[in-house]
Amino acid sequence: PGCTEMSPGGVTLTDRLVAARSPPGLRVTPCPASCSGELPPPQTVRLDRENIHTIGQLGSMPGIHSLYLQRNRIEKIESLSCFPNLRFLSLAGNCIRKVENLRALQHLRFLDLSQNQIRTLDADELPRSLRLLDLTGNECTHQPGYRELVVGALPHLLQLDSQPLRGCVEEEEQEEGSSSSEDDDELFSELSGPFTTDKDFFADLHQELAGRSRRRQGEALEEHRVRLQELQGRGGLLLPPTAL
Repeated sequence: PGCTEMSPGGVTLTDRLVAARSPPGLRVTPCPASCSGELPPPQTVRLDRENIHTIGQLGSMPGIHSLYLQRNRIEKIESLSCFPNLRFLSLAGNCIRKVENLRALQHLRFLDLSQNQIRTLDADELPRSLRLLDLTGNECTHQPGYRELVVGALPHLLQLDSQPLRGCVEEEEQEEGSSSSEDDDELFSELSGPFTTDKDFFADLHQELAGRSRRRQGEALEEHRVRLQELQGRGGLLLPPTAL
C-alpha cells in the first residue's frame, strides 16, 4: 500500500514501513545519526507477520526502544544500528542462520531469537547489555558447552531460554546502581506489545529479580501479564507454548 518495497523474496523493511507501523499519535522521523534537535518520544514498533525478508538501510531512529519483527522471513540480522537506544528486540520465528550485527545495540536488554535456524552461536556477537535471551528452537542450543558459553559472554544475563540464572542479581545491582534501575523502569513502561514467552516466565522473573525494588518488580510483571492477556485475546500472535 505504498509503504512497502518488494524484494524477490518478499518485503524489504524501510523507513516508510517503520513510520507506517508506528503507534497512533506518534511520529517516526528518520534522520542521519548526526542530526540534532529534540529526540522523538520513546516508541514501540510492531512489524510482526509482515512478510519481511530483508532489512534495508534505515535512517537513525533513536526514539524507538522496542521492535517486534517476529514471524517474518528475515534471513539476516542487519541494519539495526539505526536503533541505537533499542531495549527490546523480537526476531522469533524467522529464517535467521547466524547471530551477527548486534554489538552496536549497547542498550539492548531483551532479545528473542527463538525458532530460527541458528546452528552455531558466536557469543561474541551478542550485546553485553542483555538481561534476557531466548534461543530456544535453534540447533545452537545443543552445541557442547552452549549454556556456559553464553553465560560467560554476558555478565548481566538474568535468564536464558526461559531458565533463570542463579546468583546473578546481586552482582548486577552492585555493578550498575541506580542508573540501571531508571533504564529498566523506562523500558518496562515503553513495552506496548506482548513478550513472546509462556506464563512460567513471570514466576521465574519474579524469583530472579527478588533483590530489586518491589515497585519496579511489580510494574514489570504486571506490564507483561497485561500484554500477554491482550495477545491471547487477539488469538495466536504469540508463538505456541509447545514451540518454546
